[in-house]
Amino acid sequence: MTPRTAAAISIARPIIGEEEKRQVLEVLESGVLIAGRRVAEFEAAFAAYIGVPHAVATSSGSSALHVAMLALGIGPGDRVVTTPFTFAASSNAVIHAGAVPVFVDVDPETCNLDPGAVEDQLRRGGVRAILVVHLYGLPADIVTLRSLADRYGVLLIEDCAQAHGAASGGRRVGSFGDAAIFSFYPTKNMTTGEGGMLTTAHPEVARRARLLVDPRGEAEYAYEVIGFNFRMTEMAGAMGTVQLAALEGRNRQRREHARRLTEGLRGLSWLSLPVEPDGLHHVYHQYTVRVPQGRGALIAHLADAGIGARVYYPSLVTQTPAYRRLSLDGTYPNGLRLTGEVLSLPVHPSLGEDDLTRIVSAVRAFSGGRP
Repeated sequence: MTPRTAAAISIARPIIGEEEKRQVLEVLESGVLIAGRRVAEFEAAFAAYIGVPHAVATSSGSSALHVAMLALGIGPGDRVVTTPFTFAASSNAVIHAGAVPVFVDVDPETCNLDPGAVEDQLRRGGVRAILVVHLYGLPADIVTLRSLADRYGVLLIEDCAQAHGAASGGRRVGSFGDAAIFSFYPTKNMTTGEGGMLTTAHPEVARRARLLVDPRGEAEYAYEVIGFNFRMTEMAGAMGTVQLAALEGRNRQRREHARRLTEGLRGLSWLSLPVEPDGLHHVYHQYTVRVPQGRGALIAHLADAGIGARVYYPSLVTQTPAYRRLSLDGTYPNGLRLTGEVLSLPVHPSLGEDDLTRIVSAVRAFSGGRP
């Protein structure tokens, strides 16, 4: 079978097993569909997995981040330091809270926030919080960022939407921040179809988050806050408990696939491979390489071979129309360079041995006009 006629290899593939289907059917048959026992069980299991006392389920990762901002008291005029090289949902939540995103540059090797650039902003004063994104499944330098937050007296929020199970020094991300969020979108390392989770060690933050997530409040018709309807469904909660139980095994598969890709692609002078600094545990939501020249030609070459590859992210958040209208100051040379170089290859658990071989062979066969 030639690559042109072989089955396509997708960039992502959600894994929904028979147990998830069985649990969802049980929920449907019960008639209890909204924020009941299944969601509560999922919250408890997820909190224990991350290593925090509190987890609050939400309708999406974006809603979880919006709630995290408000539950921490971030509001109009507050300045939040964050990255421009990520999905816009992160900084959108800052703006939805009435706060102001302060973008700083990223580390060109890890693609995550540069702690030095963060501290430069903190020294200037007037910062209320740091919002760190653990991009592609690789933890940011969260120990340094936690130390900076404590030293300068600011809040630390973790966006772990791509980092379920990632860790720094053996401690899972989602446990370092004053609050953290996760997404269960279909392509993530675990999914509930759609959904999110807020984690925190602070009981009052968790209490406020619950009030914001569920407009019914703690007592019927006794509204303590002007909240939202950001509840997770019972179907999603049932799926989440099953998916969480499988997460570690699927992350091991991702890491093994990443190892195979790195082993097979090592030595190509025109390709930079993903890094995993000492002490950090990468869970490879994406296996992201950098191609300084010929990225477009490589994407076309892989497509011709039936291999899905995508650019996450082709522009900085600050370059998008909505953010250009905000007229925010700043230059981000590392992030800008990454937008022209990054390329994600398939690494998900559904890949087989033949798939990995095909990916490696196709990338190595690419010349891109090079001698």
